[in-house]
Parts: sequence; structure tokens; C-alpha cells
Amino acid sequence: MWRKDPFPEVVPQFFTAMSPVILDGMAIAHLGGKENGAIIAYDLDTGDVKWRWTEEGPEYASPCLFTMEGMKQIVTLTEKSIVGIGVADGKLLWKLPFVPERRAYNAATPIVDGDTVIYTGAGRGTKAVKIEKQADGFAATELWSNEEVATQFNTPVLKDGRLFGLSSRGNLFCIDSKAGQTAWLDSTQTDRGGFAAIVDVGSVLLALPSSSELIVIKPVGKEYMELARIKLSEKATYAHPVIAGNRIFIKDEDSLSLWILD
Repeated sequence: MWRKDPFPEVVPQFFTAMSPVILDGMAIAHLGGKENGAIIAYDLDTGDVKWRWTEEGPEYASPCLFTMEGMKQIVTLTEKSIVGIGVADGKLLWKLPFVPERRAYNAATPIVDGDTVIYTGAGRGTKAVKIEKQADGFAATELWSNEEVATQFNTPVLKDGRLFGLSSRGNLFCIDSKAGQTAWLDSTQTDRGGFAAIVDVGSVLLALPSSSELIVIKPVGKEYMELARIKLSEKATYAHPVIAGNRIFIKDEDSLSLWILD
């Protein structure tokens, strides 16, 4: 139907990992690379540009939707900040610095919980801010900051007031999403680079680190039970698993497999 390439041959250092948002008849994507990028809203039918925000380029996180008092915002991590952008016109509504340090990246998609936005990045911990409407616009105020754990290449899952993820050091963790305190940190290192996917499938969580060992976790109060570890491949897994009923599709480095979970 249409194709757009506003930044030819310009991508983040390790290529694009961002997924666009389809919203209100638009495809909204953060395109380009370091110091040369933009969040662009395209008309879904024609590909015409509805608006552009050009202050910062992308890293690897995907945008998410946040709504307050009827105003829709795109919230995302950029190459050095976390921002809220108006869906209707692309105007900057609020912004906080979040600059990657050393070998760290902004790769986790922010998590929206009511009027709270939670975000995380290796070397800088996990943080929560409250978004408030003010007379002259919006403001983001820090609620808590947990310096103990943060993710590198995975987005945590928010479930029943707790945040579950795989730390940048490769340990599974749980944070109280209201107070920001670490509820538990698994001492077993499951991955050396923080590559993983955490999936909420109802009564349990599935964690798939790059070691290709599927870990089944059942949250129990402030603790957890590990129900199973299933080796799925001899090759590394970096792709997000796809769950369909009791079936799970797994993509390793060079093949796709289908597993049936009992």
C-alpha cells in the first residue's frame, strides 16, 4: 500500500528493535538513529505524515500508550530520555533524562500503570514516575527509584502489583510496583547478557533467556515457586516466544519450533 524511508541507511548501532503503535488511524514509529531520528505518525491508509517529533533519535525501546484526562500520549525511551508525546499533534508534553552509561541501552518498553509510568535501564536502575496534569501542561514526578535491579534487553511484566523481569546480570527478579522495593532476586544466573522474554500466561509466568531454557514461575505472595525448566534448543534464543493456547512457538538462531505445554 505504501512504503516510507525517511532516514535511508540510518539505524541504531545494533539495528532496529522498535515496534510501531497503530492508533487512531495512524502508524506511529520512532525511526532513524543516534542524533538523527524522529517519532513520526503516518496516516494508516495513505502513508502521509500527520506529524513529526524530531528532538531525539531512537534506541531500541518501543512506544506505548498513556492516557490522562482524555489526552492520549505516546510514552517511549529515546536515545537519552523518556518522553511523553501528544498523539493528536506530536507535541512534547513532558521529558526526563535517562542517558545510557557505558555498555547500556534504552531497550525496555515503558510500562503504564494508571497514572504511573515505570521504566528501566541497565546501570541506572528501575524507576517510577507519576504523570500529573497541570495548568500549563503535564509534569512527571519521581515516585521511587530502585538501584538494585534493572533490565538490559527485556521488558518486565507487571502482574498483581509486582514487576517481574530478568536483570542485566541475568537474574530473575521481582519488584513491588507501588513501593519500588525488591521483593526477591533469584541467585541463579540464567543469562549472561540480560537477553530474555518474560510472558504472563495467567496463573504462571514464562521466562525464556538466551540459554534457550524455558523457566515456568508461579508467583506466591511475596515469593515464587519454580515449577519447571525445559531446554528447548541447543541454539541461543533471542526472539520473543509466541503463546497460542497451550502451544508455544520458539525461534532460536536458525529455526522455528512448536511445543505443546501440558
